Amino acid sequence: MKNTFKKIMIIALCAVLALSFAACGGGKSGETDKKVYKIGICNYVPNASLDQIEENIVAALDEIASEKGVVFEYDRQNCNADANVLNQIIANFIANEVDLMIGIATPVALAMQAATEDVDIPVVFSAVSDPVGCGLTDDMNGSGTNITGTSDYLDTNSVFDLIFAMYPDIDKVGFLYDLGQDASTQAIADAKAYLTAKGVESVERTGTNVDEVMLAAEALVRDGVKVVFTPQDNTIMSAELSIYETFAEAGIAHFTGADSFALNGAFLGYGVDYANLGRMTGEMAADILLNEKDPGTVPVMTFDNGTATVNTEICEKIGVTYDDMAELFGPLCQEVKPIQTSESF
Repeated sequence: MKNTFKKIMIIALCAVLALSFAACGGGKSGETDKKVYKIGICNYVPNASLDQIEENIVAALDEIASEKGVVFEYDRQNCNADANVLNQIIANFIANEVDLMIGIATPVALAMQAATEDVDIPVVFSAVSDPVGCGLTDDMNGSGTNITGTSDYLDTNSVFDLIFAMYPDIDKVGFLYDLGQDASTQAIADAKAYLTAKGVESVERTGTNVDEVMLAAEALVRDGVKVVFTPQDNTIMSAELSIYETFAEAGIAHFTGADSFALNGAFLGYGVDYANLGRMTGEMAADILLNEKDPGTVPVMTFDNGTATVNTEICEKIGVTYDDMAELFGPLCQEVKPIQTSESF
């Protein structure tokens, strides 16, 4: 009798466990049945611009995954501008057999290009200012290789049209950038050409880290410039919160190549909408994965450079009003938007 009772209890327990496992499995059966794609995302350095792009890439992919009934698994990394770390991250992506890599900023894209020459993994880059000039592709209409992406190309002349609308008689402009940033190379060359044509002097100060950038900003104050120009330079972007007060207190207007600079205290950021750029990057990656698009035939996506983002707090510090600036810049832009200083969007 005892043995019979014991057998009954064992059978009952097994039944309960079986139902329990079935219930657990039932809750995830939809996920288990879905096609899973592994995506390796590497950001170059933490800053407002690039972080905004990354968050919007993932947001767009999550929406598409929900709509299409698939799963995107992310391995999200940041190399903090360290080339050795970057190469290890990419090696790990390859070893883990990701289905696609996304590289945010030019150095990451170039490293992914070099690492995947003999590996069948598509690469989608984001926020590369000059894809042809840096060697990622010979043709914006299609690389013919495993790479495509989105470009935040800056129309430098449009930025300087704003500068001269505000300061028509200016005779000296400061440049602040990192010599090692590919994103700055063409923009600075274009800026020099613009000023040379007008007979205006330029003063260059550079830095490769926050401390050097702070010293460069202080030097520009001593140089007596009224305006400083910075393109979409990630080094300066990462240091903006450390230098904006130096410029504001000296009455210097810092004109820059992205709205995130203005978020971090620059007077004005001009260029693409980085949230939209991130979403378009995510949509491009999903199209390649879900529709088996050949990245080599997908044109690099560019955007209108029409939005001027003006920091209202800095307006007050340098002796102008946002309303006056919006009226002045309005005819030269698609849109003028106000912003206040903060660390992130």
